Amino acid sequence: MSRDEIVAAARRSIERGSKSFRAASRLFDRQTRERAWLLYCWCRHCDDVSDGQIFGFSGGETGSVAQLEGDTRSAIAGQDTGKLPFQALRQLLSECPIPEQLLNDHLRGFELDEAGWHPQTEEDLTRYCYHVAGSVGCMMAIVMGVPADDDATLQRAADLGIAFQLSNIARDIREDLDAGRFYLPLDWLAEFGIGTPAALFDPANEAALATMVRRLVNSVGVYEESARRGVDRLPFRSRLAVLAALRIYGAIGRRVGELGSAAWDRRVTVGKVRKLAFVVPSFAEAVAKRRR
Repeated sequence: MSRDEIVAAARRSIERGSKSFRAASRLFDRQTRERAWLLYCWCRHCDDVSDGQIFGFSGGETGSVAQLEGDTRSAIAGQDTGKLPFQALRQLLSECPIPEQLLNDHLRGFELDEAGWHPQTEEDLTRYCYHVAGSVGCMMAIVMGVPADDDATLQRAADLGIAFQLSNIARDIREDLDAGRFYLPLDWLAEFGIGTPAALFDPANEAALATMVRRLVNSVGVYEESARRGVDRLPFRSRLAVLAALRIYGAIGRRVGELGSAAWDRRVTVGKVRKLAFVVPSFAEAVAKRRR
């Protein structure tokens, strides 16, 4: 496949897999946008294989992380696996100096899921969020032009991904539980005398669940503010895209907190009109945070 063909296929992947990320990616310049699509294509595939999904929806077959690791190593070596996600990754690596360690860090999160892992502490949860999303934040920062050795800015980028993942976890508690996964710290359950994750949605535990979700949403805010301290290192259009994405994903987590026990009756999303509305304050903030 030519680069144009790979990019077009990656664009179709994001159109099917993530309305929020797709919306934010439109704010990038063309080169950054296309490279973001290439990265997304690989990340989406890894997530789908881990979860047994297709573009984030049920119906796929669960695969092994070992196979993902093998195909990823082939892409790193410049080999053609004949599989679109790894062709996209190979193309991206030919254009951006993304460290192999970040790719390995991302795959480590899927290894934890494959092993049936649950976080015991809040620190465990944060480490997991780094693997599945913070590492992607770092790779996206490099796609946006941040040097791979700019550790301070990459840390802010990792915090951006962690904020996104915490919002996703808050939104998907019931869905994840139904799939046999649980990401709230087990220490929190013990604190409220809840014996098992399955008991979390018992009516008697409604107040405890609301408290745990508030903790997640409060953490989202903390990591959002940390991420904001790094956006002035980005070009204007990348700043705009990041700030818009912060508002979109943050709105998801905060809406879950507002809805209480009704938050899991249906999937919480942010509509097109509201996404567009987030562009205006993001533009103003991007102008104010001039690149250093």
